[in-house]
Amino acid sequence: MNTRRDFLKRAAMIAAYTGAVQLCPASAFAAKKPKKPKKMKLGLVTYQWGMDWDVPTLIANCEKARLSGVELRVEHAHNVTPQLSKEERKTIAKRFADSAVELVSFGTTFEFHSPDANTLRQHIEGTKEYVLLAKDCGATGIKVRPNALPSEVEKEKTIEQIARSLSEVGRFAARYGQEIRLEIHGGCAQIPIIKSIIDQVPEKNVGLCWNCNSQDLEGPGLKANFESVKKRLSGVIHIRHLESETYPTRELFDLLRAENYGGYLLIEEGNATLSAEERIRLLTQSATIFAEWQKS
Repeated sequence: MNTRRDFLKRAAMIAAYTGAVQLCPASAFAAKKPKKPKKMKLGLVTYQWGMDWDVPTLIANCEKARLSGVELRVEHAHNVTPQLSKEERKTIAKRFADSAVELVSFGTTFEFHSPDANTLRQHIEGTKEYVLLAKDCGATGIKVRPNALPSEVEKEKTIEQIARSLSEVGRFAARYGQEIRLEIHGGCAQIPIIKSIIDQVPEKNVGLCWNCNSQDLEGPGLKANFESVKKRLSGVIHIRHLESETYPTRELFDLLRAENYGGYLLIEEGNATLSAEERIRLLTQSATIFAEWQKS
């Protein structure tokens, strides 16, 4: 009898526990494990500092400077464009795959604010061509930008047009595993404007490329502006070289780390007068500083 009574008691306890588990979320019983911290990676945008390097030179210089990724600005000396054949695209992909440098992105100048329907369509279709190029060459996405709010058009109408265009190219890019990276740029660089655009884009593979503009520091300041759009950041962020004092890059780095960001910080500089040796020196020094930041 005692054995039977103990058995019934244990059965009742198990039933009660099972019912409680069904009523409570699994997370209430799971041990809370801290998120594994992600590592940000450092690379280069070839806007000016790599514009005159062909692909082999670019890879060699990035390896020398200990940079792990690159965004190719289109129509530069690398000459990686949609005109490449399938075989040529495979060659580009292999060059990067065989190196220590990842082809992260293509830096296009496509934009979606034009009130002219034909111009807008050309930019949308051009974006799609580069999505295919990025896939074939082993990149993970392309950069586009909103460049202006034409004065002859109501601001909200242009914002809606940009968002609608981003949704179209985002749906296309998703079919090929690519991300659309909207650079915070030009006449749309104020964070409230860029937020109003991205909030109208439901496609999750469309994200923001933070661009280290002076507008980031306006209004409530860097932290508040960052917080307002941090959930829509893309896998690529543009920064200044790390010896530069023109932007609080260390503060941005800390904000990103607090969000466990694991994407690329790509150095983009506009001074085209520096020698190749000086560019490589500054990039190498940036890599050293970046490694120190990662440890601190």
